[in-house]
Amino acid sequence: MNSHASAALKLAGRRHATSSRRWITAREFLRNPQDVGSAFPASRYLVDAVLDPVDFSAVRLVVEYGPGSGRFTRALLDRMHGDAQLVAIDVSPRFARHLRKTIPDSRLHARTGSAQMVGSILAKLGFDGADLIVTGIPFSTIKPSVGADIVRASAALLNPQGQMIAYQMRDAVGGLLSGMFARIERDRCWCNLPPCHIYRASRPEL
Repeated sequence: MNSHASAALKLAGRRHATSSRRWITAREFLRNPQDVGSAFPASRYLVDAVLDPVDFSAVRLVVEYGPGSGRFTRALLDRMHGDAQLVAIDVSPRFARHLRKTIPDSRLHARTGSAQMVGSILAKLGFDGADLIVTGIPFSTIKPSVGADIVRASAALLNPQGQMIAYQMRDAVGGLLSGMFARIERDRCWCNLPPCHIYRASRPEL
């Protein structure tokens, strides 16, 4: 196969993967909009805005809530150390199956469940403590009590130097984080559909 044919096949593969992510994201949003939050996968601008400031050299366990079609999942795996692990938790079994089918990486553990149960999910996998939590689950549309449980469980499992990063269309998560973390940094990414708030919470107070 010549270089032009190889390049064409790679381009076709990327286009197919992008189309597949868009389709499953839109379909799951229509099924359950309060859990998915957006009908559009995250843009590369949002991914970079969220992940570029993270020092992955000391990160060995990453937890992702609401991975969806896997845009952030793939970017996390690209940045993570070779011996780091990623636990991706989604309430949709279709999203979890999609990740297992399309991302052949032994560091990825895609599980179906609620982020409220993160402690028990990690325990079943033999993990204790996380260095980084990344989430795009829509705290503005889930029950406030559920959101509080998720933030509380996250603060409890983070290592002392760990952080929780939430990218959100709205700012409902801000108040939840302020009650559980001593330090919160805020940013905004306008180059996404829709634009997103970015919250970085560290120094859990539990």
